[in-house]
Formats: sequence, C-alpha cells, structure tokens
Amino acid sequence: MLGRIDEGFDRGRGGPGGWIILIEPELHLGSDVIEPDLAAWRRERLPRLPDSAWFELVPDWACEVLSPATARVDRLIKMRLYAAHGLRHLWLIDPIAQTLESYRLDTDRWLLLATHGGDELATIEPFEAMPLALAELWAD
Repeated sequence: MLGRIDEGFDRGRGGPGGWIILIEPELHLGSDVIEPDLAAWRRERLPRLPDSAWFELVPDWACEVLSPATARVDRLIKMRLYAAHGLRHLWLIDPIAQTLESYRLDTDRWLLLATHGGDELATIEPFEAMPLALAELWAD
C-alpha cells in the first residue's frame, strides 16, 4: 500500500506529490508518545524533516494496520489520542477482513467516511487524487 501512495503523493510519480509519508514515525504530541504504522504531512506544513528523531507536529493523515494484537489499542487508545491532538484523517486497515475504514475528524470526533474492501478501486480522502486498488493491500 505504501508504495502506491508514496509514489504518487510523496515522490510525485504519476500523482500530485506534495506529501511527506513515513513508516512508523515517533510522534511526541504534548505528553503523548504515539507511533502510527504510517503517517503523512502535507509539505506546506512540514517542508523538511525535523532535526530530532521524532515529530512534534501532528500529521495530516495516519494509518493503522489492525491485527488481533493491536486492534484494541488502535481503536480505543490511538483513535482518541489522534482526535485529541487534531489529526485530520485516519485510515484503519484490517488485512484479515480485507477492509479499509476512512475517517475524517469532525470538530472533536471521528466521522466514518466509508468502509472499502475486497478488490474495490477506491478514491479515499485525503489521497482522492489517485484511486487505490485495494486488492494490492491484501496480497500475500
């Protein structure tokens, strides 16, 4: 999944560019330390990487890949922390159920935009400029 989004949005190959996308960045948001599976910042908000090994600027998007071991933490703890710190977009990917839930922060709570799945070709905020072939997410 990262490859498709990274190519078009971070690197600008075949897509609009304008993003910095990272795997498992360490976020220091106030007193909360969170490590999303993926996170992205619009380049106008984060024109270059910080000198520190962590980020204090809330990303514009985060993605959590759910597993039986992490789903409860991702849904109950991380979602609340992301909302409290003003993260705008969140995806939850469940590779076992083959679903992708997309959320947008609406004031102080999450609005479920859609649940996508299977072999759907989906346009999903905030990366709606390029469709994402979900079948690529479930490949072994």
